[in-house]
Amino acid sequence: METVQTALWIVVVLVALAIVFDFMNGFHDAANSIATVVSTGVLKPTQAVVFAAFFNFVAIFVFHLSVAATIGKGIVDPSVVDTHVIFGALVGAITWNVITWYYGIPSSSSHALIGGIVGAVIAKTGAGALVASGIFKTVAFIFVSPMLGFLLGSLMMLIVAWVFRRTSPNRVDKWFRRLQLVSAGAYSLGHGGNDAQKTIGIIWLLLIATGYASAGDASPPMWVIISCYAAIGMGTMFGGWRIVKTMGQKITKLKPVGGFCAETGGAMTLFIATALGIPVSTTHTITGAIVGVGSTQRASAVRWGVAGNIVWAWILTIPASAFVAAIAYWVSLQLY
Repeated sequence: METVQTALWIVVVLVALAIVFDFMNGFHDAANSIATVVSTGVLKPTQAVVFAAFFNFVAIFVFHLSVAATIGKGIVDPSVVDTHVIFGALVGAITWNVITWYYGIPSSSSHALIGGIVGAVIAKTGAGALVASGIFKTVAFIFVSPMLGFLLGSLMMLIVAWVFRRTSPNRVDKWFRRLQLVSAGAYSLGHGGNDAQKTIGIIWLLLIATGYASAGDASPPMWVIISCYAAIGMGTMFGGWRIVKTMGQKITKLKPVGGFCAETGGAMTLFIATALGIPVSTTHTITGAIVGVGSTQRASAVRWGVAGNIVWAWILTIPASAFVAAIAYWVSLQLY
């Protein structure tokens, strides 16, 4: 922990870098909340991003800051964090986001940020400063969230298929085109509630480390909260169309009923994780739900090769962003 307040300009630059990451999080993960509603033709892309961005921001009024507290105080020991660690973490996360966005790979912005924090801290003090419980539950949910999304998405699909078994396909399609607006809104709400809080958490960690906030504070300053929710909403409005294509069509072909079930299953997973204060990947969650919906039709409906490539990106995200963050930490030591 820095013993005196760090030069204000350094803190301002790092807060701005965190906001850039938050914007990129929305930009990179826009596909998670709108891919299905776009691919099924319920909304045009421009309509969908505005719709999703609105619910991203509205999440500020719905969820407690449990995830922000986990990022701010539950991943690493705040006492070892300084501006070099924050710089390294953000550069590591942003670099991995840019690489995966460029290649259209739906990786996790959340785990890129966590990998960045871990890599920078290890570069500074070693693994002893990591909080084992926070790391464990975050890593565990790399597997739990897509599995839960898969389970809830497939269950929703089976329930809907049974309830509407005597209804004509055209009528089902008409109803679920409308209902998909509800499910897409719910998923966007969950996306904003979980993902915006990760950037709130790292800015909070920065303010504590530099003396501009106290570790005993119950919550970060309100300007941090509003800025992060606004940034992720703006990022979503600009969208990530490369990843929309992968999520919406390459894994499996979706109809409105399938889109509704995938989004609803994914939203339920996000609500549960956010309530428990667990930073999960919205990408992992919706991918699991989409695969679950596709698999209820037949196994061949899912393009398992595409899904397999996505899983490899999941596995590589934390170590890759941690590696870049460690290098960025060393570079920052030379810069200031």
